[in-house]
Amino acid sequence: MTDITRIEAGPRMSQAVVHNGIVYLAGQVAKGADTKAQTQAILAQIDSLLAQAGSSKSRLLTAQIWLANIADFGAMNEAWEAWVDKANTPARATGEVKLAAPEYTVEIIVTAAVG
Repeated sequence: MTDITRIEAGPRMSQAVVHNGIVYLAGQVAKGADTKAQTQAILAQIDSLLAQAGSSKSRLLTAQIWLANIADFGAMNEAWEAWVDKANTPARATGEVKLAAPEYTVEIIVTAAVG
């Protein structure tokens, strides 16, 4: 049996789970004045969780991005494009959904290879 490592585990969920060389992050949200600021804060959280798992943004495999309003696509992409490793971009999907709380405008979920 392969070990499973849970990072920042809580009673409802873990912020990240590592299994078989892959790190799976929970959906990340953050408070901020606008979608760009929230995206920047989320990406910093992702950097931290990936580092704890022994990975980095250069090892991203997939990203799912949920926007409360698809009109914020450009603002989110400004932050994303400044952050993403341009030599190692992940497969990505972006969609509009109703998020868990009205103060959140963006949620990002990623998977990455460890190493």
